[in-house]
Amino acid sequence: SFLLQLRDTYSKSGIACLTGEEIGNFIQNLDLIESEGRAADPCWQVKWHLGKLIKKMMSRSYEENVSAVNAERTLTLSHTDGQQPRSPINRIAAHLTGNSNRKNSVSPRIDSSPRRGNGQKINNWESSRKGHSFLYNVELRNGELVIPQTGFYYIYSQTYFRFRENENEDSDLLAQIRNPKQLVQYVYKLTNYPEPILLMKSARTSCWSKKAEYGLYSIYQGGVFQLKREDRIFVSVSNGDIVDMDKEASFFGAFMIG
Repeated sequence: SFLLQLRDTYSKSGIACLTGEEIGNFIQNLDLIESEGRAADPCWQVKWHLGKLIKKMMSRSYEENVSAVNAERTLTLSHTDGQQPRSPINRIAAHLTGNSNRKNSVSPRIDSSPRRGNGQKINNWESSRKGHSFLYNVELRNGELVIPQTGFYYIYSQTYFRFRENENEDSDLLAQIRNPKQLVQYVYKLTNYPEPILLMKSARTSCWSKKAEYGLYSIYQGGVFQLKREDRIFVSVSNGDIVDMDKEASFFGAFMIG
C-alpha cells in the first residue's frame, strides 16, 4: 500500500522530504503548485497532504476566534442597549449660587408661605452662568429645580450664615441675635403630595460674643436620592436675616448619576 511504500522509502529519515524546502513557503503557495508530473513523487504527496491539513486547521482556528469575538461584541452591545445612553442630551446638572456681591451683601428673598415645610425658602439663586452657576437640561422655577427625568441624583447645598454688628442696629435685635441660635439648613422635594418632603437637614448651635466683631458659620450637606420626573427640590433656612448670599459661600445644586 501507499503507507507501506512511504515507510520503506523513508525509514531512515521520516522527515527527510520536509527539509528540502521550507514548509512555510510550500503551504503559502500550495494552491499555486502544479501537481502535474509530481503525483508519483511520495515526498511531494506528503508535503501536499500535510499542507492541506495545516491550512484546514488554521482556517478552523480562525473561524472559532472570529465567532468568539463576535459573540463577545454582541453581548457587550446588548448590555449597553439595555442601559440608557449617556449622551450629552441626557446629562442633567445644575449649580446655583448666591447672587449678592461682597460689597453689598443683601438678605435673600425668603418665601415663608405655607406648605413649604420648616424654615424659609431661598428664592433668588443665580443660574445664568454668571460666575460658577449653570443649568444643564434643568429648569429653575421660583427657587426650585424641576427634575426633567426620573433617576438617582446627588443633591448638595451650602448656606453661609454671617453676622456683623452694626452700631445703628437696634439693641433688642442685637441681643436676640447674640443669644444661642439653631442654624438649620433644609433640603426639600415637592411632588404631587400637598406637603413638601424633607430630604436632608443639617444644624448647629451658635452664640456670638459681644467682643466678636462678626460670626461666620457654614452648613454643607449632600446625598443621593431617587427623584421622579417633575419633582422639584429647594433649600430652606432658619434665620434668613443672617444668610449671606455670597456666590462662593452659599450654593445649591444637583446632578443625575443614573
